[in-house]
Amino acid sequence: AFAAACVVAGCAAAIAEPLLGAEVRALVKGKRLFLSTPYGVDLPLHYKADGTVSGDLSGFSVSSLLAPREIGKWWVEGRQLCQKWPTWYDGRQFCFKITSLGGGKITWLRDDGASGTARVGP
Repeated sequence: AFAAACVVAGCAAAIAEPLLGAEVRALVKGKRLFLSTPYGVDLPLHYKADGTVSGDLSGFSVSSLLAPREIGKWWVEGRQLCQKWPTWYDGRQFCFKITSLGGGKITWLRDDGASGTARVGP
């Protein structure tokens, strides 16, 4: 009966938990995350093994308001992926809880409550 209730109620979402720190590091180190945007264009962020992260907004209309390309820092703190950009977000540090959806897709929850989805690529 419990299994049937889970299928109807969607227990899979309740089972998904944020990744552990080592899992987060393995997921992003040396990879690109493509953040889904409301503009229908994915924002690529490249998390390099040396702890730098590069972003490219040049394909977005907002790029005229921000530096179109920037290199920041990333690290894992506890169970969260943290990053800080020199000028993007006014240089503020943000940390994210990452949950795997399988198939190279993730959800993220930023420490200020913002959330979204992304896909992981090479």
